[in-house]
Amino acid sequence: MTYIYTLPKTTSFTGTGVEGYSFGPLRQKDLDVCLIESVKGHDTFMVSKKIVRTYYVLSGSGFFTIDDQRYEVSPGMLVEIPPKVEFSYSGKMTLLGFARPRWFRGNDRHTKWNPDVTGRDAAFLPGRESWLTRLVRITIAGKSPARAFLRLNRELWIHLPSRLKQLSWARSYGSFVHALARKEGVRAQAFSTYFLRNRPELELIRRLLDPRRNGDSLSVAVLGCSLGAEAYTIAWRIRSARPDLKLTLNAIDISRHAVEFARRGVYSIKESELADTDIFHRMTAEEKREFFETDGQSATVKSCIKEGITWNVGDVGEPELIDTLGPQDMVVASNFLCHMVPIEAERCLRNISRLVRPGGYLFVSGIDLDVRTKVARDSGWKPVQELLEEIHEGDPVMKAHWPWHYGGLEPLDKKRRYWRIRYAAAFQIPAGTAAPHIQPENELAMANSRR
Repeated sequence: MTYIYTLPKTTSFTGTGVEGYSFGPLRQKDLDVCLIESVKGHDTFMVSKKIVRTYYVLSGSGFFTIDDQRYEVSPGMLVEIPPKVEFSYSGKMTLLGFARPRWFRGNDRHTKWNPDVTGRDAAFLPGRESWLTRLVRITIAGKSPARAFLRLNRELWIHLPSRLKQLSWARSYGSFVHALARKEGVRAQAFSTYFLRNRPELELIRRLLDPRRNGDSLSVAVLGCSLGAEAYTIAWRIRSARPDLKLTLNAIDISRHAVEFARRGVYSIKESELADTDIFHRMTAEEKREFFETDGQSATVKSCIKEGITWNVGDVGEPELIDTLGPQDMVVASNFLCHMVPIEAERCLRNISRLVRPGGYLFVSGIDLDVRTKVARDSGWKPVQELLEEIHEGDPVMKAHWPWHYGGLEPLDKKRRYWRIRYAAAFQIPAGTAAPHIQPENELAMANSRR
């Protein structure tokens, strides 16, 4: 029997100013216990339907705003929030959070942004939700029909013969299922990753280096760097192709734990410490020897690959990003924007694009394609045609998740309007077209409730 629970190694929820770790599952079925690292605070105000939330301040300081009243808090203080009372919290502090009963989907109603965290103070407008959004919120006896429908369709799609999946009616039906998944799916950042995840994308990066002169400086930013596999992979690819270039690589992630793990560059050979995937799965034996020093238990990234990489903890949605990192020749922002609700992903993508020097390149895969298409067209980005189809097909995991998961990658369809923009994962940013940072005035209720 389990009596002792250690701190989880994977975040259970993340937000603009907060990340948390849920203990358990506990044997007390009606209790959630979380460790919450508040960098700036919770990004929304919310009202609970049935859950009583209790917070104990372990360290730091800040304040809770409860029913329009502000309460300063410091270490050793306890805060209790009953149901049907609006609240949020702000400040840099570590909290131990308790929820009774356990959090359940549909409990929280988000009312407005927390301006201390997001810089805006606008209310949500649920009345503007689409019919599909309202549909997925329906529950019967506490159960979600939409979720059951998606589970059923996952099994049906997995067993559907490949030749039938290519038919127009099947693709149309898959598009409907995926639209439902994007509305219903509870979005949360994940640490799952691989070394050499998308080989065609790495080949394109190599080709874009050809015009550079011997000894040129090259600045690259890898955003949402997670456990470091992508940053190390890109550094390895650039240095193996052009060792003469003076590479500076900035890697940034919102999770302090992930950044600290990535900075060490030590990975367990037998099992992943944080990710739920075999992080070496896509590497050959020769590539592993070129990449790592091994001792039979762990693989350590070689110092020649680590050289020149700076690791940062930060939020890539913040306008101060450009001040922190400075203009970059290449920016890679892959496989984390899909975990944001679309309007937040759009805001973040527009902010990210400000990092790219005029004439530089932005790589952005693992994102809602409607969002990427909209921002690229609005901003006048030039899609890179070289290896476009190969890069789109280059990550089998994302393809396998379509259509039943919100992060799944739809099959390439050349009959779609603006298909080259829609399916391009690399763009050149022309001079004068980098999008300004914008703050949307309105937002639908969050798809993922955070503690």
